[in-house]
Amino acid sequence: MTDLTALTIAEAREQLNAKAITATELTGAYIQAIENANEALNAYIVTTPEKALEMAKASDARLASGNAGELEGIPLGIKDLFGTEGIHTQAASHILDGFKPHYESTVTANLWADGAVMLGKLNMDEFAMGSSNETSYYGPVKNPWRAKGSNADLVPGGSSGGSAAAVAARLCAGATATDTGGSIRQPAAFTGTVGIKPTYGRCSRWGVVAFASSLDQAGPIARDVRDAAILLKSMASVDAKDTTSVDIAVPDYESAIGKPLAGLKIGVPKEYRVDGMPEEIEKLWQQGIAWLKDAGASIVDISLPHTKYALPAYYIVAPAEASSNLARYDGVRYGLRVPGKDIVDMYERTRATGFGEEVKRRIMIGTYVLSAGYYDAYYLQAQKVRNLIKKDFEDVFHAGVDAILTPATPSAAFGIADQDMAADPVKMYLNDIFTVTVNMAGLPGIAVPAGLDARGLPLGLQLIGRPFDEETLFQTAYVIEQAAGKFHAPKWW
Repeated sequence: MTDLTALTIAEAREQLNAKAITATELTGAYIQAIENANEALNAYIVTTPEKALEMAKASDARLASGNAGELEGIPLGIKDLFGTEGIHTQAASHILDGFKPHYESTVTANLWADGAVMLGKLNMDEFAMGSSNETSYYGPVKNPWRAKGSNADLVPGGSSGGSAAAVAARLCAGATATDTGGSIRQPAAFTGTVGIKPTYGRCSRWGVVAFASSLDQAGPIARDVRDAAILLKSMASVDAKDTTSVDIAVPDYESAIGKPLAGLKIGVPKEYRVDGMPEEIEKLWQQGIAWLKDAGASIVDISLPHTKYALPAYYIVAPAEASSNLARYDGVRYGLRVPGKDIVDMYERTRATGFGEEVKRRIMIGTYVLSAGYYDAYYLQAQKVRNLIKKDFEDVFHAGVDAILTPATPSAAFGIADQDMAADPVKMYLNDIFTVTVNMAGLPGIAVPAGLDARGLPLGLQLIGRPFDEETLFQTAYVIEQAAGKFHAPKWW
């Protein structure tokens, strides 16, 4: 029998339905893979093997009785930002020590309702703040990829680094992730996996630890485009508990895969050609354009003039919302509590000890831009810029463009504890240069592997779509995937 962890979700689903394998066998194979690899990769913070086998057994019973769900028996990893009832949910932060919620996030509840199996909680940047998975209280995740001829550890991207690394190393069939400024797409690009940030409001945010409420959106990281489509269909739903979720029917995304591109108009924005962009990123972009043209799409040059303001505006809006959201962590009702001489001292000590450096940095930036005298100058201005960015996209789509093609990241994965990045947080923030506009405008974006750099590391392309038109993204990304092929990390762990 082939290694069961090598099966994509689509292949595993087929074999489970054909009774060629059982959910218990499939889950057992992943549990073994995690046991063998997690010490090296640090992708999982907590594993739940007993629960996984119990869920797999229930899946086998449903498969036998002909009542199988869409994801029946498929083992998944869950980012530590999603509330999972009775199971560690700490947003990879010290301040939430010991927190096990009495509720289930809507997204994970949807997955369990469709028969998926939970393998455990995945590592991430603390409170989803980071682009390298180095801000986690539980230590950095290692990218399963290494440069040719090198043993140096690389970052898997962030904040959903554990999700991307686990999918790339075949420690789960697929994973949940979240994206506030690129936290699904950037790690997907760094690990040779597929990640889609859906339209804001497509997936419920209820039960997901909040970072920046007007930007956060859940989505999947998967091995290929078809698997991402299968996962998103289960994750997406309207939810009365999240008033920002939108009541639009969730289509069968998988049916969009394989449709011809004839008649589609793909925009290429000149503003994404940034100064100092590596030649291989430009070359990859041109290759992507050629593939889409060969598939029958027409390519048009477009302008998104306010792109250059997106990153500074994002780093005002996101920290402002974070400082507001993270005010609730005070050591009183749950999580870490550091005693003090009075309640204010207890608050201060708990927050000083419980939050990591990057989270503190963003809380301070956010509190500053929301403070009296600065609110108008910073936060209000950033929101105006955000509207202009949104209008740029609306104008392009109104002119008949169906999707926009850009690079996903400005480089391949960099080293863990990279001194340049550590010394200058702004350099780290620049990793999100191609992704933040999508969150600012609330649009869907997908990262798909498109090639390898000179050192043999994966590089991704990004497609940006119209609101609630994820189908066109899957359709177009599949063409890139077919042309580029799939990429697997050579095993060293």
